[in-house]
Amino acid sequence: MSASDLLFDVGDYVVYPKHGVGRVIELQNSEIAGMQLELYVLRFEKEKMTLRVPTNKAEGVGMRKLSSNKTLKEALDVLKTKPKVKRTMWSRRAQEYEAKINSGDLVSIAEVTRDLFRAEDQPEQSYSERQIFEAASSRLARELGAMEETDEKTALAKIHEILNEYAPLYYAEKTD
Repeated sequence: MSASDLLFDVGDYVVYPKHGVGRVIELQNSEIAGMQLELYVLRFEKEKMTLRVPTNKAEGVGMRKLSSNKTLKEALDVLKTKPKVKRTMWSRRAQEYEAKINSGDLVSIAEVTRDLFRAEDQPEQSYSERQIFEAASSRLARELGAMEETDEKTALAKIHEILNEYAPLYYAEKTD
């Protein structure tokens, strides 16, 4: 694969479904099991992790560029909609939420964030609900932050601001 055929360049932010937003820090040639491989070297700052992905496998594992502005708007709009309350067992819902988070799809991650959000005046979440909410909102914030060239904390504040503005509208519906 020539350099012009590569999907990502050094310095690009990318989304790796299982780990979220990382940055291509290097293109590396390595010999593995007697084969020459060209690898993307990805750095995930939050996890303090480096990952090497063969350039010819990047698409197959779901690695992608940051979302488009249209997709970002769609994800932020999802945060403004009514949460979907499912009546299935928590273990089943938790699996579904984890699958959505690990899909790498920004809109799906926003759905999990919206569905598990609790305003301060709402009933408390269980520990596992809180963990999944934090994982989803952190993933969403890292991609939002990379796209808006800001840090995760600022992006997370923007997400919470949207949720705090819209969640009470739907919470009030249930209690009336």
